Amino acid sequence: MRWRSCLLAGGIVPAIVVAQAAPPKAATIEAPAPPATTAPVAVETFAKLPGMENPKLSPDGTRIAAKMAINGQQVLVVAPLFEDKKASAVRVGASVDINWWRWVGDDWLAVGVGSQDMLYGEEIYITRTLGVKADMTKVNRIDWTHSGVRADDVLWVARDGTPRILLSRQTGIESESQWYPQVAEVDLSTGRTKTVAGSQANVFSWYADGAGTVRMGYRYDDDSRKSALLYRSTNRDAFKVIASARGSQDIVIPLTFRADGTAIATDDSNGRDEVFEVSLPDLKLGKKVYGADGYDVDGVVENATGDDVDGITVTDRFGHIVWLNPALKEIQGSIDKAVGARRARIISWNRSRTRFLVQVGSPSQPGALYFYDLANGTMQRYAWQNDVLKARSLSPVSTIRYKARDGVEVEALLTLPRGHGPKNLPLIVLPHGGPFARDSEDWDWWAQYLAETGYAVVQPNYRGSSGYGTAFAKLGEGQWGLKMQDDLDDAVTHLAKQGIADPKRVCMAGASYGGYAAMRAAQRNGVGAAAQYRCAISYAGVSDLQAMQNYDGKFLYGKTRSDWLKKQAPDYRSVSPRFGAETFSIPILLLHGKEDKRVPVKQSRMIAAALKQAGKPYEYIEQPLGDHHFTRGEDRLEFLKAMGAFLAKYNPA
Repeated sequence: MRWRSCLLAGGIVPAIVVAQAAPPKAATIEAPAPPATTAPVAVETFAKLPGMENPKLSPDGTRIAAKMAINGQQVLVVAPLFEDKKASAVRVGASVDINWWRWVGDDWLAVGVGSQDMLYGEEIYITRTLGVKADMTKVNRIDWTHSGVRADDVLWVARDGTPRILLSRQTGIESESQWYPQVAEVDLSTGRTKTVAGSQANVFSWYADGAGTVRMGYRYDDDSRKSALLYRSTNRDAFKVIASARGSQDIVIPLTFRADGTAIATDDSNGRDEVFEVSLPDLKLGKKVYGADGYDVDGVVENATGDDVDGITVTDRFGHIVWLNPALKEIQGSIDKAVGARRARIISWNRSRTRFLVQVGSPSQPGALYFYDLANGTMQRYAWQNDVLKARSLSPVSTIRYKARDGVEVEALLTLPRGHGPKNLPLIVLPHGGPFARDSEDWDWWAQYLAETGYAVVQPNYRGSSGYGTAFAKLGEGQWGLKMQDDLDDAVTHLAKQGIADPKRVCMAGASYGGYAAMRAAQRNGVGAAAQYRCAISYAGVSDLQAMQNYDGKFLYGKTRSDWLKKQAPDYRSVSPRFGAETFSIPILLLHGKEDKRVPVKQSRMIAAALKQAGKPYEYIEQPLGDHHFTRGEDRLEFLKAMGAFLAKYNPA
């Protein structure tokens, strides 16, 4: 592998590095899966980064842009499809994130980057946009000099082959008006910009149609808590208010502007997010396009011209696309037939929708990325997501439901360790982060590692989780560390009654909000004869809710977000583990990355100090280069080894 460095002086991208390597060889999907094996899997295998993350096919269907794992770190790579050519990669400095990337024509990419910086004595996350030529020979900063804190919201990409985008960005930090983003048309090949919609007071979100017309702006006044939707039909028209409300969630906002003058939007009037036709400009709901039984829809897949929808994205037991386009529905059907018991999801395609990238795998198997070309009707494997496991399946995963103590039904994932009967197993409760998020049946390296070492793993989608409708989400209001915590405890009770779990051998582990929940378990569920847990493990957990609210970052931001947090936890202090350190009664392992930009490392430092002062058993590991999302293989490995040793000491399998 040969590296060529190009230093960019100043700014938030200190270096860009180009790598050249041969692309992976092709394989046909017809090859049989390897036979099942009982050989143990090393911890290093679970710590490996995914082979490819968020791959995107170029509009001409000849190249892939994706994050790939190189030497234990994720690097943005542009690689050819099964041709004897070289691949190019972009790497930025250790303190800079590559957040997203999009093809713009066949030869250019828009790339969003971000970094923590100091602003008026406060740390704040700054975002910028790059125009990157696909062969990595040219990189343009998109008007960084006249950009504010946020400058990376792409509203539209040209479909005529030219490298043009519409970019919404703040224009500075010196005056209040500069904080409100304007929309500019950008030529990525030159970096030149042209304003097409000026900034307006309190409008932070803009929306464009498939032709590149800025059609809507969403206004929200954080002081008055009033919102309004601005609308126009063409770029020549003035914006007019077509809807207003008190609060931030009461206006229907179109997702797609259709060619016939109507729009497509989601609405939760029936108790969960469903997709509807919407008339303009009155925003009246028309025909329901799609709704999932018992679940919210996630979003829509637009058609090739951006003026209608071809499919609906849904997560029920697992994430998939419900295709409305008959041709794409037929293609999905043929792919499903080819992969058998595994699951296949089309994740990217060329402009003519004749070439596709397909992720194939299962909750027990990390799977592989395949390339499907309609011209020859074959699927070729492009890359394994884990080049050690390849097509090997590990511990089985299923979706279960149980009743919480107050009768609320909770859905959860259950992973049972392979090679063990489902009886009297040691158990790990593994709540998700968010907390407005959820787990579904997909490959989970953390859960699979725990199962490989002999534990059953339950991942409850406790009340307040996303995806189950408005009523279930509202059940979480005021219940951080309370009834949301009860839901986790009740999963243990349910599995013990089923005979699956040994109630005397249970620990809780989690990251972010899940780490907070693990702290709360150590604080309130480990006392005396009623002790429910033997130990707890927190990665990047929140220990002080008031300090978290004060943190100037993405996790909690603005008065409206403060209002939201107050709804979730009206009395911060009573449910903040930091202030109950003296009540911790079981050992806890704390880990945190110093480079975490979502939950600052001081959250773990504070609880570690409080536990030390209270004389409570704890271990604390701080990862100097670790972040919130385990983007370095080295950090994953250190974490898994530390967790394995801690569990072996306090709750051996």
